Amino acid sequence: MNTKRKLRDDERAVSPVIGVILMVAITVVMAAVIGAFVYGYGGSMATTKNVACTARHVGTDIFVTYMGGPDQGLVSTLATEINSTAVGADFTTYAVGETVTETAPSAGTSNHVVVTAAYSDGTEAVILDTFC
Repeated sequence: MNTKRKLRDDERAVSPVIGVILMVAITVVMAAVIGAFVYGYGGSMATTKNVACTARHVGTDIFVTYMGGPDQGLVSTLATEINSTAVGADFTTYAVGETVTETAPSAGTSNHVVVTAAYSDGTEAVILDTFC
């Protein structure tokens, strides 16, 4: 009978040992993640630039107006697409309130207007994506 009792005691000891090992492993992983954030190993985040445009459809024309923003000095080019087709309208000065006019490909229906800004640091961002 002593042998059976000894075997049972050994089986009960397995669960606490595994629990302690798992807790130590979780602690090590958490320490590594916190250390990575503290020492900057997580990588750098790119900053989002803030500029805007508006578009309105009047008759057969689409008017795209540059609204500017805090980062307007960083804008190097603005590209306009209507219904996935690049259009000839281009901004020249990027002054707040500057408007370019383009003939709507589909008069009377909704047109998809997308304006993309390219910045002096080489990044690009869509600043307007609308239907008008």
